[in-house]
Amino acid sequence: MQHVRAKKSLGQHFLRDMSVAGRTADTVTGGSVLEIGPGTGVLTQFLLNNPDISLTAVELDHESVVYLQNTLLVSHSFRLIEGDVLKMDWGEMFDGDFSVIGNYPYNISSQIFFKVLEYKDRISVCSGMLQKEVAERLASVPGKKAYGILSVLLQVWYDIEYLFTVDAQMFNPPPKVQSAVIRLTRNKRRSLGCDESLFKTVVKTSFNQRRKQMRNSLQQLAGKGNPVLEEDIFSKRPEQLSVEEFVELTKLLQPCQN
Repeated sequence: MQHVRAKKSLGQHFLRDMSVAGRTADTVTGGSVLEIGPGTGVLTQFLLNNPDISLTAVELDHESVVYLQNTLLVSHSFRLIEGDVLKMDWGEMFDGDFSVIGNYPYNISSQIFFKVLEYKDRISVCSGMLQKEVAERLASVPGKKAYGILSVLLQVWYDIEYLFTVDAQMFNPPPKVQSAVIRLTRNKRRSLGCDESLFKTVVKTSFNQRRKQMRNSLQQLAGKGNPVLEEDIFSKRPEQLSVEEFVELTKLLQPCQN
């Protein structure tokens, strides 16, 4: 650990609890795995102990890359790539389906999950550690304050489990917030039955004005005075709608698009 300095600009907080690392690693069982931000390799070493996993690790911090090259790469065989994972084509790294795992930097965790959505037809499992508040948001159900854009966009394609909470003292340096480990498992849905781009627009537009009824926030998409806005579903606010209701809402609005 002393060979790598945690950098605030990269949102680095290195996990130092081995039991938590082991439990996190167990959230993926095998196949091709992309680890984001291995840092000092605390999680990486547990992944490498699973013979069913073919590991690719992507790390932005050069100091961490050198450390991993001089430690884990000496005794283990895995692919280590230095670079910004958000700017990479994940699909080109693997021949088929793959899983994603990591102790995700707090400052890019939401961006990582938006990236997961781009590869939803190839990412079978996405798990790892992130800020507790964000984890609660991803797993939230309708009616909760945490329920929002990412909740709906991810839950329509993935079953999401909030697995356990991780105390700040289990990291070096300790973050100012608690963390949590979650797991996303791809569901059987292969199509929404509506325009996916419109679905995203409906969800984002709704939650950007979450205090308004749907008929007010979505009026521009439907067209002013459109009778479809009189449907009961448009009298609700976004946090009241289930994922399936957002799909239904998109189907109602789709004929209104030019």
